Amino acid sequence: MATPVISSAHLAGRSSALSEFEFSLNLAATGYARWITRCAAACGENLSSLEVLIVHAIRHRDRPKRLAEIVLVLDIEDTHLATYAIRKLEKAGLVQSRREGKEKLLSVTAQGLAFCDRYGRMREQLLLDSALAAGLEEADISAMAALMRALSGQYNQAARAAATM
Repeated sequence: MATPVISSAHLAGRSSALSEFEFSLNLAATGYARWITRCAAACGENLSSLEVLIVHAIRHRDRPKRLAEIVLVLDIEDTHLATYAIRKLEKAGLVQSRREGKEKLLSVTAQGLAFCDRYGRMREQLLLDSALAAGLEEADISAMAALMRALSGQYNQAARAAATM
């Protein structure tokens, strides 16, 4: 059995596995943020990680999105961060907005579609191919994603509890 990698032994307490998960989660989060910004740059766009996530969320299923949908799906607590990112994406020509009644609907532009397509190709070439070559199977990746969603629910519930302390 492998020795757990723990960055905060003082927090391990009854569960070194949870501390190991948190350390791994931090490495995954920072690596993922670095990856998406550098992939976007290689595709010709200088975007923050949040801007990359938002443009892909708007592109999802190729239908217009409301700001409320984007912040819900991406679990963005501070709506103003998403609003600011969307303004930058509009200025960059990647997304556009239109009014439908009182609501603002967002969609990707032709330039945004081209960016998303370039990003997807680069992702497959640089990330997916190497992950599969390293022996990661689709089922393994899916199982890890399900576990991370379950644990994120635990962290969100704990955050709500901590807010009432």
